[in-house]
Amino acid sequence: MIKITFFNHAGAAGRTVIETRAGQSLMRAAVEAEIDGIAADCGGSLTCATCHVMVREPWLTRLPAMPAEEDDMLGFTACARQANSRLSCQIMLTDALDGLEVGLPASQY
Repeated sequence: MIKITFFNHAGAAGRTVIETRAGQSLMRAAVEAEIDGIAADCGGSLTCATCHVMVREPWLTRLPAMPAEEDDMLGFTACARQANSRLSCQIMLTDALDGLEVGLPASQY
């Protein structure tokens, strides 16, 4: 199992830890765990930006490079894009991401 920590916009005070399996997207794991703050309106088809997360270091540098389509879609986030912004539908979970930490924006809309 992979452990992932989600921090809401309140920071450490608003932290939720889940355990999930490798082989699925971070978005799917968040939806299955009913993480408040991941809307995932398009279901992971990269046609919305409602699964926006901010990946904390050192995890950001461990992720594969962002595809151009994801980079373009991040221009449509409700909260301002940050240097560590990613779409959780594009982050595929592997055992190497055990311990991943991500922040959630104040809103996805």
